[in-house]
Amino acid sequence: MTPPSVLIADDDAAFRETLGGVLEPLGVRPLLAANGEEALRIVHHEPVHLVLLDMHMPRLTGLETLWQLKQFKSFLPCILLSARLDEGIVDEARRAHAFSVLSKPVTRQQITGVVGQALRAAYNWPGPRHMLRITLRGEIVRKPPRHPHRDDRER
Repeated sequence: MTPPSVLIADDDAAFRETLGGVLEPLGVRPLLAANGEEALRIVHHEPVHLVLLDMHMPRLTGLETLWQLKQFKSFLPCILLSARLDEGIVDEARRAHAFSVLSKPVTRQQITGVVGQALRAAYNWPGPRHMLRITLRGEIVRKPPRHPHRDDRER
């Protein structure tokens, strides 16, 4: 199974790299773009399954990039991130069919949770690799959750 590609478009290189490092253990392949124009070029030439867009970037804002992405890949889930989030941005993102809008700074749990939700909703993605097992017949199934508080004698 090919890992899904998540494009991270943000003009802050340190944030891009950090976010890529946070998402990689989920079993996704991070792709990085410094601005909206670069993000559009990548989506035209690479298989991309999800896009994370910073709202405030040079050349094209996250919303402008989102609108353009939806013109040729309407199904592509996009998540908008902004350090200066307001009602206008949220409303515009909804009209552009953003999957979600998050306020920066984001926690590891917030970003991994929404990325997982978007990939499951759009592609029925089973989740992180460590949550999967492959049966002898080659089927991929989710591992049942561990119950750390369950008494071992119940097994």
